Amino acid sequence: MPTDPLPTSRHKILLDADVGIDDAIAMLFLAGRPNAEIVGVGSVHGNIPSELAATNARRLLELCGLDDVPVAIGARRPMAQPLATAEWVHGADGLGNTNRPAPKRGPVAEDAVAQMLRLTREAPGEIDIVAVGPLTNLGLALCIDPSLAERVRSVTVMGGTIIHEGNASATGEANIWHDPEAAQLVFSAPWRATMVGLDVTQVTRLRAAELAEIEGLGTKRSHFAIEILAHYLDVYQRTFGARECPLHDPLAAGVAVDPSYVTESLRLAIDVSLAGANRGATVVDRRSWMAPAANDSERRERVGGDVGAPKGATDSPALVTIPMKVDGPRFVRDLIDTLKVGG
Repeated sequence: MPTDPLPTSRHKILLDADVGIDDAIAMLFLAGRPNAEIVGVGSVHGNIPSELAATNARRLLELCGLDDVPVAIGARRPMAQPLATAEWVHGADGLGNTNRPAPKRGPVAEDAVAQMLRLTREAPGEIDIVAVGPLTNLGLALCIDPSLAERVRSVTVMGGTIIHEGNASATGEANIWHDPEAAQLVFSAPWRATMVGLDVTQVTRLRAAELAEIEGLGTKRSHFAIEILAHYLDVYQRTFGARECPLHDPLAAGVAVDPSYVTESLRLAIDVSLAGANRGATVVDRRSWMAPAANDSERRERVGGDVGAPKGATDSPALVTIPMKVDGPRFVRDLIDTLKVGG
């Protein structure tokens, strides 16, 4: 499995999303990036029910003039726990209670898992999956066809936390907490994976000055962004004590198409807690002398000596890139620039 950073050349994006407010901002970002092509969207439960998430995806694509991009309805519930949604954060319509007009087209007949498997078979090694909702669709696709991991160029997940507290439980980030079993499957698969978690998304925010700049752009996309963000800002004002909001899903989309936003990262195996009070927590072993490596040379490079595998170890677990610091100001600047597109 390759470990070198992906270049910022053109990316064919398959977006997997529970399209609420920050998912919508992520879609606006991707639609405005010249090096990103959205080739498909799969909806999933999470912020809102999967069917409504698909409707919102169609709304966003039509706003951006991307009417031909297919949207497939995905998993309606987690693998092993009841459905939970977060309309209190995203509004009853998932877009801040803005009650946007119905899209002109509906979703395709194909479901999101079938779409994922088909697109990656048609373009092996070319598809970058950006997953900004619970990981149920990806987990199901891996169960049906484990070779999916060999066909995907990269997987970028918005989810998890290593140091920061959780936002769905004391230790669990929402996207992982909504389906821990699926997340465990995704983080165990042998593909090039990046987990963009709360450690970086909670501190990458839109603040008053940036919000005023967006409002002043006067484009269709900026107007839409300000309109849907009003509800989101109300929610986070109660948390932060200021009218600002984190950029969870947009930052993950940014890292997917430009890994140079990441200035410091870990590369470790991730376990997802599946039981007890910490269900949904993402657990890593940051002790350098115990961390699993893809091969002995990587292990020697990490710890500065010739250290073998832990006693009893066989195959090394999959490693995941975990950003711990990002160039937030540059990303926010680029996000605002994408909202200028389209007039």
